Amino acid sequence: MRLDLVTIVVEEYDPAIAFFTEVLGFELVEDEPSTTTDGQPKRWVVVRPPGGGTGLLIARADGEQQREAIGEQVKGRVGFFLQVEDFTATYARMTAAGVEFVRPPRSEVYGQVAVFKDVAGNRWDLLGPVSGPASAG
Repeated sequence: MRLDLVTIVVEEYDPAIAFFTEVLGFELVEDEPSTTTDGQPKRWVVVRPPGGGTGLLIARADGEQQREAIGEQVKGRVGFFLQVEDFTATYARMTAAGVEFVRPPRSEVYGQVAVFKDVAGNRWDLLGPVSGPASAG
């Protein structure tokens, strides 16, 4: 058993695809036309970290209730965790790409961490291995 997909609700598909593939380095593995349960057009869009693992289903909000969930899927908490091998280089690359970090890098017993927002406004932990003091690049 494994967790295959987690949905992230977004305003539009293409900016989200660009963020996850160009900024975070995920791979676009599916982008197919589909329809909602009431027959409206939508897309089935999945991105995954390089090498596989749990993917993200990028879902455009359908209706006001879903639009209200954009960026608030976990009500302001960190709800997603991106583990990287080279924290300092990844942090520098993401900062250069304009990613909004809401908490600066710090060292914890479990490793280096900084909190950032994705294209929809959801909070993520960028996590790196335990090392010396975190560097803000």
